[in-house]
Amino acid sequence: MASPDKTVAFIGLGVMGYPMALNLRKGLSRDYTLLVCDVVPDAVSRFQKDAEGKGPVEVVKNGFEAVTRANMVVTMLPDGSVVKKVYLDPSTGALAGAEASIKSSPQKKIIMECGTIETATILEVAKATESSSVSSSLTFVDAPVSGGPMGAQDGSLTFMVGTNNKEIFPTVKSTLAHMGKEDSVFLCGDVGAGTGFKIINNYLSAITSLAASEALNIGVKMGLDPKLLTDVINVSGGQCWVTSKSNPVPGVQQNVPSSRDYEGGFRIELCHKVLKMGSELAENVGARTVLDKPTLAAFEEAKNDSRYRGKDARVVYKWLNEGERK
Repeated sequence: MASPDKTVAFIGLGVMGYPMALNLRKGLSRDYTLLVCDVVPDAVSRFQKDAEGKGPVEVVKNGFEAVTRANMVVTMLPDGSVVKKVYLDPSTGALAGAEASIKSSPQKKIIMECGTIETATILEVAKATESSSVSSSLTFVDAPVSGGPMGAQDGSLTFMVGTNNKEIFPTVKSTLAHMGKEDSVFLCGDVGAGTGFKIINNYLSAITSLAASEALNIGVKMGLDPKLLTDVINVSGGQCWVTSKSNPVPGVQQNVPSSRDYEGGFRIELCHKVLKMGSELAENVGARTVLDKPTLAAFEEAKNDSRYRGKDARVVYKWLNEGERK
């Protein structure tokens, strides 16, 4: 069995987590063991097959087992309730496992959540970590990502790191750099800051997705060539990530969700969720907003239509194009 300092654990092999973990395995040297864990057995089996020949991969059952065997645990979880279970469950959670293993064999450990999770949950896990009996040897990090499934697959994700122990950032960065660009791993501040950065980024991205879709739909309805219109926008003042990297008009760009029936991207339901998180954050800090409510209403209507449900968020273009002006 590999030593904990030569072992990294990854929990959560979903749409984002699976390619992230695969890139992590590819990036780690072969003297490192990667532990994987997921509630879906098929995902674990498929991962083991895809990772063959890239270095040791072993399966663990839960956060408790992961942190007892690894000094670095990375999680990519879908929501706050799952985060609490993986980290705080008294029997199977990572915190309980860290307390048990550090007491029996003192060593420094890092536990790190990379999903977009409610700030309250992130702070709850951080507080529990700092209140634990092994807090001097255990650091909790929030490091949410930006880049979507395509960024996860090609290893170009951006990570926004929040930690109260700044000394461990180089170690965190070296791990995350296997899944993203090294110069796109940012230390944003204390625990919770990473999540704040991500929520604000998602807020802007969601609103831009609707704005870009509206603009391009105007052009299409006018009979303009959407590809040429996109080319002009992308060298002009309207350029944005949506028009340049994930154009919402089918056929304008290759290998983007809109050109494969809006499959394989950032689902519209998730986009609605993260925009709502941004709207709530604005309310909590007393920031005036104008665009969040109408954009939320648009995504709400689109996601509840069976034609667009489960599709990439840029399907709002199709929703606009196929709808009538009210």
